[in-house]
Amino acid sequence: MISCFLPVSGLWVCTNLLGSKRTFDGVTTEIMDRFQPVSAELELELENLEKLNRYFGSYALIRHFLHRWLRPGRLFTVIDLCTGFGDIPRFIVNWCRANDVAVRVTAVDFQPATLELAIARSKIYPEITFAESDVFRFIPAGPADFVFCSLALHHFADDAAIRLLQRARAMAQRGVLVADLERTDFGIAGIYLLTAFVFREPMTRFDARLSIRRAFSFREMSRLALAAGWERFGHRRFPVCRQAIWLES
Repeated sequence: MISCFLPVSGLWVCTNLLGSKRTFDGVTTEIMDRFQPVSAELELELENLEKLNRYFGSYALIRHFLHRWLRPGRLFTVIDLCTGFGDIPRFIVNWCRANDVAVRVTAVDFQPATLELAIARSKIYPEITFAESDVFRFIPAGPADFVFCSLALHHFADDAAIRLLQRARAMAQRGVLVADLERTDFGIAGIYLLTAFVFREPMTRFDARLSIRRAFSFREMSRLALAAGWERFGHRRFPVCRQAIWLES
C-alpha cells in the first residue's frame, strides 16, 4: 500500500487506495450521467473527455487492437457500448478509412443529450449508427464481429459490471475489448493535479475525480472477468493509467 499527500487547490489530498477494496455509492453519479438538456457545460465536458482520450492513452489502446484485429478485404461490424460523445467510433472509422478497412459501427448510449451532441459531431461519418438504449436492454440487429466498451465499466457497481461483460461477450462473434482506468495512487494523484491546473471546469473536475476513485484495480478487473465467465482472456496495462481485458477467437 502506498500513501501520499498532495496539496491541490489549497487542500491536502490523501491517496491510500492500492490496498483497499473498491467502493461504489450508487446514489452519487457522475454529472454527465444525469439526465439533462443539451448545454454548453455538457458539450465542454464531452470535448474535454475527447481530449483526455486522445492525449492520455485511450486512442493508442484502441489502435493497438485495430491493428491486431482488422484487415482489408471484408466488412467488419462493431458495437461500441456506452459510447458517450462517439469519439471512439469516430476514431475507429478514421483508422479504418486510412487503412482501407470497411467497417460499420453501432454506437450505444442511454443519455439523450449526449447522443444528440455525438450525432451532431458525426455527420460526416455514415459508417456510424447511433442507438439510444440502456446497455442492458439493447438488442442488436445481429451479432457483431467485435464489441468495444471504453472507460465505462467504473460507472457500474460490481454486479452490474459483471453483467455488462457477459452481455458484451454474448454480442460478439470474433472479439471483445473492455478498456478502463486503473485505480492506483499515481493515477488518483495525477487526476487531482490535472483537474486542478488544466481541466478545471467544474463538471470535468467532479467527474474525473469520481471516476478514478471508482475505477477497478488491476486485480479487481481480472476478478470481474472471471466472475463473468470469461476464459482465456487477455489482460494488461496501457499508458496512461489504462488497462484492458479482451477476448478473441
